[in-house]
Amino acid sequence: MTLNSLLQRLAPWALPVALLAAWQGAVVTGLLSTRILPAPSAVLEAGWNLLSSGEIWTHLAISGWRAGIGFAIGGGLGLLLGFITGLSKWGERLLDSSVQMIRNVPHLALIPLVILWFGIDESAKIFLVALGTLFPIYLNTYHGIRNVDPALVEMARSYGLSGFALFRQVILPGALPSILVGVRFALGFMWLTLIVAETISASSGIGYLAMNAREFLQTDVVVLAILLYAVLGKLADVAARGLERVWLRWHPAYQAKGGAA
Repeated sequence: MTLNSLLQRLAPWALPVALLAAWQGAVVTGLLSTRILPAPSAVLEAGWNLLSSGEIWTHLAISGWRAGIGFAIGGGLGLLLGFITGLSKWGERLLDSSVQMIRNVPHLALIPLVILWFGIDESAKIFLVALGTLFPIYLNTYHGIRNVDPALVEMARSYGLSGFALFRQVILPGALPSILVGVRFALGFMWLTLIVAETISASSGIGYLAMNAREFLQTDVVVLAILLYAVLGKLADVAARGLERVWLRWHPAYQAKGGAA
């Protein structure tokens, strides 16, 4: 590994490490009160205590389950609706206007209504996550299909491709980059929605951990919960980028990225 490649790998960590060092220094020197923000060392100690007791794994598993189920439902429905409206003119006329109207209603504004519908059990949280992840995938699937090069479609038809074969070999690969961008956006909305859902009504999960710590003025645990959400969001984004590298190896833009790296 050359020095240049090593520096490129370390560069993304430079700013976070500098911020942590400044944060720790500000608390130690008294410039920043621990009542406002605890030192990183205190947050690390709180995390270690929760790891040792096993409590944090329970909350992580429950939050991950809620996020995964909600994403699967919302993402699957968004993909299906995107295929219908993207591939069919009649599908677009029947569905797109209604979907766009619902999309323009902030899904977090529906929380009071969702609680009336589902109560405060798991269904409410999963519904909100599904609603938050549906629209990014729907929009990017729809636009991805509509932006496939018409010349490629016509060429494929001239070679005898039609129906599902045309969709599988030409339309879906052409729309896939846009769909995966939608997946990345949806993963961000997934955690954002879950944070709000868990802090409003939950008896477990990372959001509950933060709200319970707030009641006992455990600022270090509150900050730990926020950092956990940030780490989970980053891991989800890394997973999405991994899917891009695997599924878009054939794409010229991603081949150029690989060559540049």
